[in-house]
Amino acid sequence: MNLNNDTIAVAMSGGVDSSTVAAMLRAEGHNLIGLTMQLWNQRRLAGREGMPEQVTGRCCSLDDVYDARRVAQQIGIPYYVVNHEDRFERDVVRPFVEEYLSGRTPIPCSLCNNHLKFDQLLVVARQIGADRVATGHYARVSFDEGSGRWLLQRPADHSKDQTYFLFGLTQEQLSRTLFPLGEMTKPEVRELARKHGLALAEKPDSQEICFVPGGDYKRFIDAYLGEQGQSLPDTAGELVTTSGEVIGEHTGIHNFTVGQRKGLGVATGSPLYVIQISGASKQVVVGSDEHLYSRTLRAKRVNLISVDDLREPMRVAVKIRHRHEPAAALIQKSGDDEILVTFDEAQRAITPGQAAVFYNGDVVVGGGWIA
Repeated sequence: MNLNNDTIAVAMSGGVDSSTVAAMLRAEGHNLIGLTMQLWNQRRLAGREGMPEQVTGRCCSLDDVYDARRVAQQIGIPYYVVNHEDRFERDVVRPFVEEYLSGRTPIPCSLCNNHLKFDQLLVVARQIGADRVATGHYARVSFDEGSGRWLLQRPADHSKDQTYFLFGLTQEQLSRTLFPLGEMTKPEVRELARKHGLALAEKPDSQEICFVPGGDYKRFIDAYLGEQGQSLPDTAGELVTTSGEVIGEHTGIHNFTVGQRKGLGVATGSPLYVIQISGASKQVVVGSDEHLYSRTLRAKRVNLISVDDLREPMRVAVKIRHRHEPAAALIQKSGDDEILVTFDEAQRAITPGQAAVFYNGDVVVGGGWIA
């Protein structure tokens, strides 16, 4: 990768990907420091109603810290754990709860990457003498001489693409970040981990939000607010059709997300889906599947990567959720820090609170939050 032997801080999550990055960079002769960010106390809500007494096998758990430390010892690099629990709660957990209570569906992984895993990680790296960081994300970064800009690109293995969660990275952050797994597939990474003798080569990937045991965000919100001495706000309201007809009532808008079919509490002759959630009126709009399709969205809090500004409309492909296949669209400025996305073909279940990420081939043009 044409790296010189300056000091690199490796973000070690305790998983196979970041551990393999550390082992491969060490084998190439680089001077490394291992860093793990302690973000959430997995035992904090243990035993509260709906919360398990013990949480194991989770991303960012104590087990992961032990695994990361063991790898650092094995490959012979210094290792530090940096506690950012307060900031994680402020910038990720609280916004997660507030977004759901206002009728939006948040992406905590993107918030974590933007506010902590790169922003604060780079600060800590410099403090301990490392100018760059390497992570186990499946993505690629390069410098474009023509535009003079750093580019974020999809990895060789599109099935592991994590660029959707990285759209908020700045030019400064990209200039100091390495993604050594960008040209590799997951089976190749596991095989490399075996070659380096890493005990966690077969460790399964974590698929859930790190601070929500079992993926039940509703119970997490109840438990978290209870711990804070707060009661769940009353967000109950009406279930209405797309024509405005009231057909029932619901117990709270945080119980719904756009595209949801089950748990609506009403029975009709044909399937109903959540079409829209209004935080202001507390109404949940339901309708048929065809009502879920839309050709336009507005994205706010935009971060552009491959270009410094959007001076004229641009043809791109847009992802509206992590597993969404990028769809052809036109993007153009529609206001201050706002972009209007117009798809060639209507897309299903465009969801406020999620991200819209713009691609030109494998290059990430930028992205923003669906408003």
